[in-house]
Amino acid sequence: MIEPREYARRRKQLMRMAGPDAIVIVAAAPERVRNNDAHYPYRQDSDFHYLTGFPEPDAVLALVPGREPSETILFCRERDAERERWDGPRAGTEGAVATWGLDDAFPIDDIDDILPGLIEGRTRVYYHFGRDSEFDLRIIGWVNRVRAQVRLGAKPPHEFVALSHLLHDLRLYKSRAELRLMRRSAQIAAEAHVRAMRATRPGLNEHEVEAELLHAFRKHGAVPSYEPIVGGGANACVLHYRANNAELRDGDLLLVDAGAEFECYASDITRTWPVNGRFSPEQRALYDIVLAAQLDAIGEVRAGRSFDAYHEAAVRTITRGLCRLGLLAGSVEKNLREHAYRRFYMHKTGHWLGLDVHDVGDYRIDGEFRELEPGMVVTVEPGLYVAPDAKGVPARFRGIGIRIEDDVVVTNGDPEVISAGVPKHADEIEALMAGGR
Repeated sequence: MIEPREYARRRKQLMRMAGPDAIVIVAAAPERVRNNDAHYPYRQDSDFHYLTGFPEPDAVLALVPGREPSETILFCRERDAERERWDGPRAGTEGAVATWGLDDAFPIDDIDDILPGLIEGRTRVYYHFGRDSEFDLRIIGWVNRVRAQVRLGAKPPHEFVALSHLLHDLRLYKSRAELRLMRRSAQIAAEAHVRAMRATRPGLNEHEVEAELLHAFRKHGAVPSYEPIVGGGANACVLHYRANNAELRDGDLLLVDAGAEFECYASDITRTWPVNGRFSPEQRALYDIVLAAQLDAIGEVRAGRSFDAYHEAAVRTITRGLCRLGLLAGSVEKNLREHAYRRFYMHKTGHWLGLDVHDVGDYRIDGEFRELEPGMVVTVEPGLYVAPDAKGVPARFRGIGIRIEDDVVVTNGDPEVISAGVPKHADEIEALMAGGR
């Protein structure tokens, strides 16, 4: 759990970056209707959560640096005994201050009367334009109300600034408390993968393996951090496979890409294992290439290295392995120059991880890949995908898809693999599956 004082520190830091003449406005995620009167499970907006920890919809945060008597103001729902009987308890304005550490709170129904006064006299408005068109119009309306009072001495803002420019760079560096939650998220996901490995056997459906994952997530108070990918056989060659409804066949591999979300923090793990518990020679040959590429890439996840360095390490190892197997012709250097590996490995080797699975933060600064720094967290996920109809490839390799993904923290020393609780060496996978049968 993250303490209220850490959220307060984040708000203070953001206000310092925004400057004394700015206002920062962040809206909570709206509830979404799934169909008729059934809603999707509510998940708070990541930026709003990062700054408040407040879990309810219908809320707006206003940060007003230097304002007396209150700089951090939350607009939220009032207590309502009738609605709470149906939907559960609400914090109310008193709870927002007492529990969540805001300076002040007002009913959300009063925002049209109060927020224009907070905007007045500020030269810049930091806000996420484009996320919610309805709320965009409300922001513009509040600013226009201030502009309409110019003849009476009102001072409207003259600049709108993308909030992501400041906030997302803060989110890129994880605190100790955030890393504790991410380790727990990865631990839960690792347990889920182990459970799924042990349950796998020929004749099951992909969705039965998915059910094993979901059981482990919910058992520990987590939810999926994204829709799990459970692809057997050639389905593993579809990078964003979603159907999860095919029968698992003896002799095929199963690729499972599934992460847990614990207290809003995500993990992202992929493993690939044989449905019958034993790799064929061809599967093992390709698998060992991907594993070697991943281990080489993890070795590059170090402070001071370029973000792109670990992708380049994975690409070189994969290209070398494909040349050795004869799936690429010519020298390693020639294939690297021509990007020939992209026929079998067409995606990057990783991304930022945090409150979002594909977390926020720039990958490049002034056109150059940024350097990794302590506190950043990345995924490392090389893969190989040989399409079932791949021309010029021996039939025994076709229809094989393999990906191995771990979550890695950049430290002042060696990289920390927080998802190491699930095996990835082929011999270890075979031993685990044999023991679970």
